[in-house]
Amino acid sequence: MEELTYKKAGVDIDEGDRFVSLISPFAKATFRPEVMTDIGSFGALFKLDISRYKEPVLVSGTDGVGTKLKIAFIMDKHNTVGIDLVAMCVNDILTLGAEPLFFLDYFATGKLNSDKHSEVVKGIAEGCKQANCSLIGGETAEMPGFYQEDEYDMAGFAVGVVDRNEIINGSLIVEGDIIIGLASSGLHSNGYSLARKVFFDVAGVAHDKYIPELNMTLGDELLKPTKIYVKAFNALRGKVNIKGMAHITGGGISGNLPRILRDGLTAVIKDGSWNMPEIFRLIKKIGNVPDDDMKRTFNLGIGYVMVITPGDSDSVISILKNNGFEAYNIGIIEKGGQEKIRYV
Repeated sequence: MEELTYKKAGVDIDEGDRFVSLISPFAKATFRPEVMTDIGSFGALFKLDISRYKEPVLVSGTDGVGTKLKIAFIMDKHNTVGIDLVAMCVNDILTLGAEPLFFLDYFATGKLNSDKHSEVVKGIAEGCKQANCSLIGGETAEMPGFYQEDEYDMAGFAVGVVDRNEIINGSLIVEGDIIIGLASSGLHSNGYSLARKVFFDVAGVAHDKYIPELNMTLGDELLKPTKIYVKAFNALRGKVNIKGMAHITGGGISGNLPRILRDGLTAVIKDGSWNMPEIFRLIKKIGNVPDDDMKRTFNLGIGYVMVITPGDSDSVISILKNNGFEAYNIGIIEKGGQEKIRYV
């Protein structure tokens, strides 16, 4: 009987070792001074400088990229979805005013391809650099028979810190406060099941087809990385009174902004008060998607929201613009009943 090895069963340990050697420089390039362990330890050590905080509170979050990965598979382009992974996690913990400290990833595939899959980690490292956090560790799983050989999935885990008296949770939001919307780069990482259905199944558009309205191919548009808003918040920290923040992911503004509003308050959103990327108009037109579904599925051009005091509106928009973030006054907080959000 022929000898059966782990490699013949579909798991290549040598390729796994090569993968680690390829990705280690990317991870090390993100290390903050607080990182105490090298890549490859059973656990990662991070020394929190408690002298910077009066009462430090750790904030954690986890997320994935979803079916946007299908676009990466189709295009065989893998260096941007890692940015999405970091963004989906750090933007979430940022809403509480947390400074992202470190990030871990879980990467699973049917057959490990070090050259291709190291591009994913390269993207994760780039996202960590944008968020000023350390890619401190992770897990790579090769699972033949569970995933298709050319496909993979991944999850991310972010940990940050905020002083207890600086936590931002929406509790101070009152009637008259202004809603500032920060522009997204496009779909970010949500609504791809509907977007793929519209473009690939309904319209039959190939990923490499140039779309004049987008000034690029469909695939390039769909792979635009999710924006990371850490630098936007840091530019405003200590300069203005930010009362609440929301990361606009699945569910759109309608599903995410109400999560930070107390009972009795309604967010009134001014339709047309920001520049909506053309990709959303195409989805609506081609798929004949109802307005309500568009608002409950996509970010529609607003990837992050801040609620501020009325007098800070012009200053906030100016500071954000000077730091590379397009922002708009998109609404106001009013007294309300059970209705948490209303479009006008």
